Amino acid sequence: MSLTSLSTLATLERTGPRRVTDLAVVEGVAQPSMTVLVSTLERSGLVERQADPADGRVAMVAITDVGAEVIRARRRTGAEAFVDLVKKLSDDEVALLVAAVPVLEHLRELDDQDREPSRPEARGMGPQR
Repeated sequence: MSLTSLSTLATLERTGPRRVTDLAVVEGVAQPSMTVLVSTLERSGLVERQADPADGRVAMVAITDVGAEVIRARRRTGAEAFVDLVKKLSDDEVALLVAAVPVLEHLRELDDQDREPSRPEARGMGPQR
């Protein structure tokens, strides 16, 4: 499975259903490429298209239970590999890594904000009413 496919599944798992155009922006690919990717993921049973409750003319892409399990399995495998590597570090290196966790979490928050340019909350403006 391509990194873009995995990233798209992870985005849907983390943020919920989205329009294809929104997914294309978030993943940094052209809209036609995202349409092809979503169709492939849909044929594999990893995502499904749903009507937008706010506008029935618009299709939303949602992760399926199978797709969510694929993401969970990939995360488990990655976490196990990470734990195996951390076991090879010295106690001092582990302490440095633990101390870096808040900074790494902040980096992820910044990355999430950069991936959400169309959402007012991502720009620090709060939800619109």
